[in-house]
Amino acid sequence: MVKRKPKNLVQKLSTQVVITCDVENASKTELLEIMERLAVVRSESYNKLGSIRHWGMDWRKTYPEVRAFRSPESLNLPSKLMEWTVSDVAKAILAQQAATVANLRKHIWKRYSGEKNEKARKACYEKLKSTAFLDDSFLHRIVRKEFQRGHTFVKNQIVYQPDGYSCKQISRNIYLLELAGLTRGKRIKIKVRSNRKVAGQIRVIFNKQVDQFEIHFLVNLGEYTKCPESITTSVGVDKGYTEAFIDSQGTEHGSGLGKLLTQKSNRITKKNRNRGKLFALARNLKPHDPAKSARILENNLTRRTENKRYNKDQSVIASLIGKASKSLFEEGFLKVYAEDLTEPIKNKRQSKAMSRKLNSWVKGYLRDSLEKWASWSNSTITEVAASYTSQVDSVTGTLLGKRNGDSFIRFNGVVLQADLNAALNVLARGTDKDITRFMKADEVQAVLLRRTARFLKGHGKDLNDAIELGWLDIKHKRNPAFRELVNGS
Repeated sequence: MVKRKPKNLVQKLSTQVVITCDVENASKTELLEIMERLAVVRSESYNKLGSIRHWGMDWRKTYPEVRAFRSPESLNLPSKLMEWTVSDVAKAILAQQAATVANLRKHIWKRYSGEKNEKARKACYEKLKSTAFLDDSFLHRIVRKEFQRGHTFVKNQIVYQPDGYSCKQISRNIYLLELAGLTRGKRIKIKVRSNRKVAGQIRVIFNKQVDQFEIHFLVNLGEYTKCPESITTSVGVDKGYTEAFIDSQGTEHGSGLGKLLTQKSNRITKKNRNRGKLFALARNLKPHDPAKSARILENNLTRRTENKRYNKDQSVIASLIGKASKSLFEEGFLKVYAEDLTEPIKNKRQSKAMSRKLNSWVKGYLRDSLEKWASWSNSTITEVAASYTSQVDSVTGTLLGKRNGDSFIRFNGVVLQADLNAALNVLARGTDKDITRFMKADEVQAVLLRRTARFLKGHGKDLNDAIELGWLDIKHKRNPAFRELVNGS
């Protein structure tokens, strides 16, 4: 009798990266040769399958289409290696299509907003699963606008399924991998340093920055039990620079993130300024002392050491963010509301130093880490519109008050912790029916101005009075809703 796996158990999957050690020159040369030939397959497959014509394709059926114009014999490649590469390309294209559908949600919501149009929205998403959307002029137009036909220039990867390699442990943390090569019956042997056996689909990647091969594969880190559908604990999360997250209960997660980001930014800036001086010196020496100029370029201006240092810094930052996300979901079974920071902030001037530091702010790491740990703890993540979450008074829900660094000063002089105030606003916005995730910033501002005007009316004042008293920022006068509310229209 087959024992079935309980439906409420979910696997914790994560990608592990292990490095190779003691790779022979012959093995390195053959792997690089395979990567170069597969780069042709990858590029041509992307050109063939990356159009809208193949929207919603079945990746299992893509290999015959590519083989019709590019045979493995033409590149002297094993058929399986080519098939696995074509399947990998097809999955990457499908992921790009899924990302496009996610970005189209704001356009679909704008066209079919509200509960009354829920069926229309569902019909749109159903059409987007295949090329059926081509018959809908609205969907066809927004897909053409949002979807960018992709091309790939990846030439440093090989994808292996379990049939294409074997793994054997030879010491405590050293494993021997035997990979399928160009010659039938002869495998490429490389050693990897890992704390667990390599299994499943693997990806061999050559990292040019450190001149080393890496093995990427999925690891099952255990299972967790699904919680009941009724999740009772709701938490708002503000993503910050000084610390990774602060929740609506006032707990900080990932303190010291800003210090790491600032140190990395300042170190890179200082090093690049010194490199600029060396470049200038090498350029000035070239006419009358070309030998010394060449020595400077070869010995003092390579990127190998800096790339290692940069990767080390990134690893430390990613580790801190991972620990912060883990501590946030330690209780488990949470319903988390977080800011949607995917849209760039436009028309906001900063100093060069501030722009440089914010440019290194790892918003993508924060989002991915939250989603990973939310999945593992069976919690949910709901993203909300980020506009004005840091400029709203969480007590009154109005725009009265001002943020100054880590403090938010309310209109009555009471000082709140700015990040905690923002987290409370994010929590409130999660259940706000007037402000949806895909609303534009000026639309959110108009809603908040109307609420501010109603609050002031109860105190016998209007928006102009609030500006004169210093309660309301004068920048809000530029919104058309301000003039309508002042004029009483």
